[in-house]
Amino acid sequence: MRARRAPGIGAIVVLIAAAALLVLQSTADDEGDRPAGPGGTESARVLRVVDGDTVEVSLGGAVEDVRYIGIDTPESVKPGEPVECFGHQAAALNERLVAGRTVELEFDAERRDAYGRLLAYVRVGPLLVNAELVRRGYARTLTIPPNDSHADTFARLEHRAGRLGKGLWASC
Repeated sequence: MRARRAPGIGAIVVLIAAAALLVLQSTADDEGDRPAGPGGTESARVLRVVDGDTVEVSLGGAVEDVRYIGIDTPESVKPGEPVECFGHQAAALNERLVAGRTVELEFDAERRDAYGRLLAYVRVGPLLVNAELVRRGYARTLTIPPNDSHADTFARLEHRAGRLGKGLWASC
C-alpha cells in the first residue's frame, strides 16, 4: 500500500485563493450595493420627495436619491432653470403618493445613472407609482434602454392620458 502524500504548499495556496475569490464574488457589487438584476427589489423608506420623478430614501442605513425609471416629469427644482408647466403639480402628486411611506424599489438592467442616483420603478403596495404619474398625465415617458421593462405599459398610458387631455396634456 502506498502512503498518501499531504498536499503541497502550492495546492493549499490555490485552494485559499479560490475560496477568497468565491467570497469576494458573492459580496461584490456596484458601489456598495447588492447586485439586483431585472425584477430585483428592495424596501426603502421615503425621507423626502425631491420632485415629480425623484425621491430621497433610507436604504440599508444609507440615504440614496432614487430616480424613477421610464418617466420624466416637468422640472420644479432644477437650479438655474424656471419651473416648467405642471412641475409643481407633478411634485405634489408624487408627495401624496410616497412621502413618508415604505416603498418597494424594483430595479431594471442598470442600477445607477451617470449622477450616481439609484434607478427604480417605485411601488406603494400594488401601485406602480411611475405608471400612476403617467396615467394621470403628470409625467411623460422617457425610455432609456436597457432600462425598459415597463416601456410598453408607460407608452400606452401616455397615449391614453394625452388623448383624454389629462394633467399636463390639458395645461401645457
